[in-house]
Amino acid sequence: MSFQTLFTKLEDHTLIITINRPDILNALNKQVINDLDAVMDRVYKFPEIKSVVITGAGLKSFVAGADIKEFESLTKEQAVAVAKRGQAVFSKIEHCPKPVVACVNGFALGGGCELAMSCHFVIASESATFGQPEVNLGIMVGYGGSQRLTQRVGKGRAMELIITGKTINATQAMNYGLANYVVPQSELLDKAFSILRVCHQKSLIAVGNSIKAINAVWDEQVNGYDVEAELFGECFVTDDCKEGIQAFIDKRKPVFKGH
Repeated sequence: MSFQTLFTKLEDHTLIITINRPDILNALNKQVINDLDAVMDRVYKFPEIKSVVITGAGLKSFVAGADIKEFESLTKEQAVAVAKRGQAVFSKIEHCPKPVVACVNGFALGGGCELAMSCHFVIASESATFGQPEVNLGIMVGYGGSQRLTQRVGKGRAMELIITGKTINATQAMNYGLANYVVPQSELLDKAFSILRVCHQKSLIAVGNSIKAINAVWDEQVNGYDVEAELFGECFVTDDCKEGIQAFIDKRKPVFKGH
């Protein structure tokens, strides 16, 4: 895979996506958003990809926000379009049927924090910093931050973080529920892979349906319990279900094939 702003590497069925703009702390611009959109299309399509890690190039930054130079002369209509485009791509990450992990190796600010929150879980380095400082520029979150931060840390903390623009360190992020783990920088990928290898041993259909059901919690257009029941039923027509039940009866480890 070749992209203007991303490095990609497939390792042990996990696609490592590295945002590669270290000279400006991996800031998001239109091309990064387009590249993320395109690479996620491939994640959905190719069965050899069972999971995803998203990280940033260098030691300082995951993504330090949006590339503000692209915001200089936006009209209201253009700004709305920019926000909706970013929201659509981050939603594609959030609803990916394969586990997506953010390995936050430094600054995760503005759009970077929003990108991390669109992933299914977050592993932070000890030097990571999280925040939504958009108000300092006279603007606000636009790529879903007002929704996802509230979902992750609760209304009170989301209000404080967004309307003050304050940042928090990795330990605070974990205490708030924004990060799942905090590890030394050198152990970020190892930690992600240790979790994803466990996921790879499960039925990919069951994993994907579980992600879909969990995301339904915040979808006002559906009843999450109904979604869960339907997806539960779908599992029972798969070969993986038959294998899992038979393996349990036989007291052996199941071998799932993803169908």
